[in-house]
Amino acid sequence: MSMIFRSPLMTAGALALGLCTPLLAQADNLRFGGNFATDHSSSRAMERFAENLAEQSDGELTAQLFPNMQLGGAGENLDQVSSGAIMGSWIGISYLSRTVPELEALSLPFAFDSREDAFALIDGEVGDLLNEKLAEAGFVALGYMELGFRHVTNNAHPLTSIDDFSELKIRLQPNQTHLDTFRAIGANPVSMDIKEVYGALQQGVLDGQENPYSIIETKRLDEVQSYLSDTGHFYDYIVVVANRDKVEGLSDDQREMLMSAMDEAVAWQRETAAAEDDQARETLIERGMQFTPISDETREQLREASQGVVDELRDKIGAELVDKVIEELGA
Repeated sequence: MSMIFRSPLMTAGALALGLCTPLLAQADNLRFGGNFATDHSSSRAMERFAENLAEQSDGELTAQLFPNMQLGGAGENLDQVSSGAIMGSWIGISYLSRTVPELEALSLPFAFDSREDAFALIDGEVGDLLNEKLAEAGFVALGYMELGFRHVTNNAHPLTSIDDFSELKIRLQPNQTHLDTFRAIGANPVSMDIKEVYGALQQGVLDGQENPYSIIETKRLDEVQSYLSDTGHFYDYIVVVANRDKVEGLSDDQREMLMSAMDEAVAWQRETAAAEDDQARETLIERGMQFTPISDETREQLREASQGVVDELRDKIGAELVDKVIEELGA
């Protein structure tokens, strides 16, 4: 197997880790790469997964974790999973939307009212349908954690009206529905891997970005951003995704232990992320960010301005799936 990495640093790291040869010639060492910081709840959940897996299998299965972009950014991690160079990754679901466009049905703007609604959606029929699409593309979804409601930060001014979004150069994930939504509300969205965001904000290449509070905190984006809002424009998931062939290469007992360990880790992360969300926002304010809540009036204007994106999504991935999401969310 040969792989093309995007920087000399990544090439050196790959050689050191043996990524230029199949890692799973023996199925007992399962390698997972992630771009989330080591202290993010998802990375800590993956540590629990690794501990549980080793315990349940009496050491027959072990998981080796590489968080905090040790194997590259989110896009590179996804390529490594797709090729089978690593077993899996815990990754923001938007990075998979170009491979599985149907995942954009989870990106309806201003559609989610609570994390409970979000979990009910992904744990139900909609999640089953999306898992089938992922399998067709060569992936297995091992579980869905919380990334959370996404909020805009910027260096230009507080966001108090829809006009304040006009022409702001905002970094977004590589998700077409996300990009279209921000164009619809007047902003100038830029798709960029998270590994490049801090530097781009520091250099003034971007005016702002959008992320859950936990990511803004753990990535220390408050060091290069002044204004914080609570737009909550999308709810976002972290999917633990694995190479389908590698998962199918495990024995039935091994797959059962894999899923059991992951189920516990996902449940722990969801509970932990919910508890840490408000704390992360307060930490950002304590560090000096100016927090300005979005009024109900402005939120409704943003919702109305972005509804054309929903119609475009119906045409792109099919009205049945989009309408199923809307029905289940009551949006």
